[in-house]
Amino acid sequence: MPDRRVDSLDLARRDAGLSQDELWLRYFALGGMMPALELEAMCLGALTAGADDAEHVVHALNERFSELGRNHPVPYDDDDAPPT
Repeated sequence: MPDRRVDSLDLARRDAGLSQDELWLRYFALGGMMPALELEAMCLGALTAGADDAEHVVHALNERFSELGRNHPVPYDDDDAPPT
């Protein structure tokens, strides 16, 4: 997971009005396999997760933002990729 996202994940979680447990449930529902404690550590920058786990978290957050009527403020890894 890129460093630029480490600080933004927990900020985004709070901005979305989700508790750590609520984020974990959403992450798990999307196929994420990390235990809740590891997810919390990843969001706080204390643990580096694989790209798939990070993308599941971003997807869970962006789904919540969509429910709130906001686009997807947390960038996916491929958002930075040049168009092909």
